[in-house]
Amino acid sequence: MTPGAPWSLGRLPRIRFGAGVIAELPAIVAAHGRCALLVTGGRSFDADGRGARIMAVLEAAGVTVAGRVIASAEPPPDEIDAAVARYRDAGVEVVVAIGGGSAIDSGKAIAGLLRTGTRIADHLEGLPGARPWPGPAVPVVAVPTTAGTGSEATRNAVITERGPEGYKRSFRDEALVPADAVVDPDLLAGAPPALIAANGLDALTQLIEPLVSPRATPATDALAREGLAAVRDGLRAWHADPDGPGAPAARARMAEAALFSGICLANAGLGAVHGFAAPLGALVPIPHGIACGALLVPVTEGTIAALAARAPADPALARYAEAGRILAGAPEGDDAGAQTALIAWLRDLVAALAVPPLAAFGIGEPEIPGLVAGARAASSMRGHPVVLTDAELAGMLRAAGAR
Repeated sequence: MTPGAPWSLGRLPRIRFGAGVIAELPAIVAAHGRCALLVTGGRSFDADGRGARIMAVLEAAGVTVAGRVIASAEPPPDEIDAAVARYRDAGVEVVVAIGGGSAIDSGKAIAGLLRTGTRIADHLEGLPGARPWPGPAVPVVAVPTTAGTGSEATRNAVITERGPEGYKRSFRDEALVPADAVVDPDLLAGAPPALIAANGLDALTQLIEPLVSPRATPATDALAREGLAAVRDGLRAWHADPDGPGAPAARARMAEAALFSGICLANAGLGAVHGFAAPLGALVPIPHGIACGALLVPVTEGTIAALAARAPADPALARYAEAGRILAGAPEGDDAGAQTALIAWLRDLVAALAVPPLAAFGIGEPEIPGLVAGARAASSMRGHPVVLTDAELAGMLRAAGAR
């Protein structure tokens, strides 16, 4: 970026970060209102009586809990509309979203519709007949219990209608950014290795793609660099020993990585990995982070090759080299070597995390044309540093195991 060039940073929540900050939740919620709707996942909220304790401390703080919505993974539109219809007249003053990205996205979507009288499909980007969201939103307090999406700091809620005619689209507005984010790494305890892997790969992708995006800013650059260092320090260590003596420090690093990745994607955009992940997630039940992991090496390698061939002076090539220095410890002064080191580091990580090929989810040659078309139409592609050909996109899918 040219020194002095204009840039902006969108609205952020008030962020409380650190082990034990969950103790501040009752006061934070009560500051927004006395009637709360809980939107949660199932596993983390119900583990070890955590949910019952949260309900009790909220009520002790004078907050009435109007009810609880249990969010599905990759929430569908009907689920959001049903929750809104049920609680529209309940006097909800604040939504408390506790869980992974799907729970927090569901909470943001519900909060955005409780006062409007509209359906979620009315406001999903790219759907025929979609119209501007009129607002306002009920304030959201977001409490992540996974380290992946960074949804606690983003302005969109991802909604999925699965099937041959399905879609994965965003309900997006800056007013949907949570009012508060309570990020306590202790809430990540108990996550199984498969969940750690999927969420960590999502966060990693959401740090690399904004770093090389033409929309990158000094603010997102700083957060992406620190986030990549956090992934380097935390992901493999936590995945290898989720309950070991090093787990608290590794969890804290990954909680930082996920939070920073959300801020980065909201302000600098994403790229082709997420461009593919949207139509993949709409077509088959592939975990979002696993889709990212399967495509991360092919897309990174193919994009570097495309840039080197068509735009060798593009600054994104230096950004990929920088990622290689942060993640793989590549030396200064040899960008091509650092890019090679980055690809090798990513390939080794994906193998260590046991990411399956796309074929494991039924993706083969017949699906490739539709996925290429879906990726090309995805809004995430606007942040990719080079326009990829259909042949290049198809080759990336094949390299990710679509066969």
